[in-house]
Amino acid sequence: MRKHPGAPAKPRPNPLIAAGITYIDYKDTDLLRKFISDRGKIRSRRVSRLTEQQQRAMARAIKNAREMALLPYSSTTR
Repeated sequence: MRKHPGAPAKPRPNPLIAAGITYIDYKDTDLLRKFISDRGKIRSRRVSRLTEQQQRAMARAIKNAREMALLPYSSTTR
């Protein structure tokens, strides 16, 4: 809960813009892991704070990295 309910919410910074990243590469697994949950799911735009175009590029890069076996499809075993 916010301290002041009538006050506007402070916008959170975009993590890619703050880091100066312009191109999302599927081989950069350290970056991609920041946008995957501990269960192996791609985080939503609301949680990851990416723009629509960045979220699509991030999802595509994560899926490519999974296909190339750089990232796991899921991190848990049943």
